[in-house]
Amino acid sequence: MQDTKIKVGIVGGAGYTAGELLRILLHHEFVELGGIVSSSNAGNPVHQVHDDLVGDTELRFASALAGDEDVVFLCLGHGNSRAWLLKNVLSESTAVIDLSNDFRLAADAEFEGREFVYGLPELNRSRIQQAQSIANPGCFATAIQLALLPLAQAGRLTDDIHVSAITGSTGAGQSLAETVHFSWRSNNVSVYKPFTHQHLGEISESLAQLQSQSDVELHFIPYRGNFARGIFATVYTPSELTQDEAQALYQQFYADAPFTTVSDKEIHLKQVVNTNKCLLHVQKVGKQLLITSVIDNLVKGASGQAVQNMNLLFGLPETTGLGLKALFF
Repeated sequence: MQDTKIKVGIVGGAGYTAGELLRILLHHEFVELGGIVSSSNAGNPVHQVHDDLVGDTELRFASALAGDEDVVFLCLGHGNSRAWLLKNVLSESTAVIDLSNDFRLAADAEFEGREFVYGLPELNRSRIQQAQSIANPGCFATAIQLALLPLAQAGRLTDDIHVSAITGSTGAGQSLAETVHFSWRSNNVSVYKPFTHQHLGEISESLAQLQSQSDVELHFIPYRGNFARGIFATVYTPSELTQDEAQALYQQFYADAPFTTVSDKEIHLKQVVNTNKCLLHVQKVGKQLLITSVIDNLVKGASGQAVQNMNLLFGLPETTGLGLKALFF
C-alpha cells in the first residue's frame, strides 16, 4: 500500500483526457500533482482551460515537467507520444501511462528501453501490477473487448462477430472539424471508418491472447452520435450457449472486476456517463448471442482507466479515487 504521495505529471494538459485526469486526480488521496505541461498554455491557470475546475485548483500550466514525477501521463495526439519520448528523457524509475495508440500493439510495445503493457485491467491485471509503462486502451476497444473477453477465454468465438457502436463528440478530441460542430452534430448520426477503425488491431490481439486458434472476423461499424460523451456498443455472434449459460459465463469472468458489471436488465448510456464503469447485458435471441456494452469514453475509455492502471502500478486498490456517480438526471 502506498504510504507517500505519488507525484504525477501530465503532458498535453489542455485536452479533454487531461481535463478528466485532473478532475479525478485532484481528489485522489494519494496523488500530488506536479508539472501539467501545455506548450500553448504555459503560465496560464489550469482552470482557464478546464473551467469545470474553477475553485478547485490554482495550478498553472508549465512548459516542462518538474522532473521528479513518479508517473507521467501522456495525453497527446496519436503519433505524438513516440515523438515526445524521443525528445524528452525520463528517469528509468518514472512510470509512463500513454493514452494514445502509439504503443498498444505488440509490434510497438518496446520503445527506447521501455516495454509497454496493454492496460486493460480485466485482461492484464497481473502484468500491469508489475509494469513500468502502460499503453492505455482505446475507448471503442475497451467497450468491445469487455463485451467479448469471456467468450474468448471459454473458446466460444466460433463465428464472425458483428459490432455497431456509437460514440459522443468528445471522442474526436478538441481539435475543430466539421463533424464536431454543434450545428452538424446536433440531431444527426453518421458512420465513419466502417470496417477499418484503428482500434480493430488491439481488439484482435486481445482476443487472440485468450483464444489463440480463433480465425473469426470482426466486422465493426462506428457511428458518430449527437451527444457529448459515452459509447453504446452492440456486439453479436452466433453461439450454442443458452441464456443461462452465457449469463453465468460473464458473471464468473467479471466476478473480481470492480468496474465491470453484468446486468440482468437492459442497460443504457446514462448509467455510466461520468463513471469508470462498464455495464454489460447478455441476451440470447434465436441463434445469436447479443452483448450490449456501455462506457463513458472519457473515463473508462480513457482517463479513468488510466488512473485505474496507475493504482495497480503503485499497489493501491484499483478503485481508489474512482468512486464516481453517474450523471443520471
